[in-house]
Amino acid sequence: MSHITIDYSKETQFSEAWIVLAVMLTVFGLVFRQKSLMLVAVLLLTIVPIAWLWNKLTLSGLRYERIFSERRAFSGETLELTLRVSNWKLLPVGWLQIEDQFPLDVPLLDEELITSQSPSVGHLVTAFSLRWYERVARHYQIHCPRRGFYRFGPAHLKSGDIFGLFSQEGWQKEHDWLIVYPRVVPIAELGLLSKEPFGETKARQRIFEDPMRTIGVRDHQPEDSFKHIHWKATARQQRLQTRVYEPTTSFNLIIFLNVATFPKHWQGTDPVLLERAISVAASIASYGAGQRYTVGVMANGSVPHSDQPIKVLPSRDPRQLARILEALAAVTGFATSSIENLLLTESPKLPWGATLVVVTGVVSEELVVTLLRLRDVGRRLVLVSLDQKPPPPLSPAPLPPKVGGIEGGGGMKGLEGILCYHIPGVEIDFRPPSKRGEVRGEFVQGRQAVETFTRLGD
Repeated sequence: MSHITIDYSKETQFSEAWIVLAVMLTVFGLVFRQKSLMLVAVLLLTIVPIAWLWNKLTLSGLRYERIFSERRAFSGETLELTLRVSNWKLLPVGWLQIEDQFPLDVPLLDEELITSQSPSVGHLVTAFSLRWYERVARHYQIHCPRRGFYRFGPAHLKSGDIFGLFSQEGWQKEHDWLIVYPRVVPIAELGLLSKEPFGETKARQRIFEDPMRTIGVRDHQPEDSFKHIHWKATARQQRLQTRVYEPTTSFNLIIFLNVATFPKHWQGTDPVLLERAISVAASIASYGAGQRYTVGVMANGSVPHSDQPIKVLPSRDPRQLARILEALAAVTGFATSSIENLLLTESPKLPWGATLVVVTGVVSEELVVTLLRLRDVGRRLVLVSLDQKPPPPLSPAPLPPKVGGIEGGGGMKGLEGILCYHIPGVEIDFRPPSKRGEVRGEFVQGRQAVETFTRLGD
């Protein structure tokens, strides 16, 4: 439950000057027999304490909430945000001003934010008036043009008595987070191979068996488990028969994202290239999850406002794709280490048969050397380069129609034993589809903030 912290240091306190003024008016009224002065004194002695007590209690029992239609969205989508204020007491709130901090990167439609000292934060100022046990809600539309983790709050509240003599301020320090996922596109739009784009996935040997898929029976062996006995076939054959299951292997796909967009970190960051690399990594992860691969992602960056590395260990959990997209939404352009160090450090901890997909916007000689070292020790590697120039060892010759059972197409030949893709960012349109924007635009066209009132307890 939201809690409002009242700042008593900024409260307009009851002053002795009011008492002195009331006494002086009373004395003058008695001396000069002026009933009007005495009436003003009585009003002061009556209204001022009431106003002071009203101001003292005005922020008590208030609850301010931000309610999102969705806490997670994809880049380009529009969400609904509801700001709701509830007054859980008998005392009405004559006036209430709320100044809430909103990120400027996810703007409100048909509503302007007031700029602040921070270039990425704006203020939404709203005013309310509530009766006893009343709830007021206002509805806004939020546009999510780009991926990221966005914080809403804290909120500054200011209220007072209905006479305007006193005022009081408070803070609601709770934050709300909105996660905007990177854009996901079909891998065909990226120029990757249409069939088995990351190498052969068929099982070469019977390592695991799927107990849900029986492909036949055979004679029972002493080492077979009794729970695999096929009793109906045993009765027909008059000897023990064991089920034979379909062999399965789990294809491990681990994506290594290079957040560096220049050969040297001090050269800065290319935000457009970084967003394209993140979108490619998200699209590959989405494809892998759709194929029921064991998918993971690692990046040479850290979670915002933390020193924790961006790492999602491989898994086939149904919620794995959401975890990966959340991790990619948190990626920034600050590289905590080189992609070469990340590969050399993390690859020994991964399953030996895993396919390591390196997504990078810049291919350096150090990266090429690292990939060759990993290839020489038997690692399966895929390089996806968004650099404008092809990697130095690559030749522009396309793959033949069929290489190792893989259909040819967008792959490149070079770095023998490593499947390489060169997809310069300028050739890919990573913007949201125009139709989505048109539909959203028609939906919100001319719509202003809507306010609704609810009587609490009705």
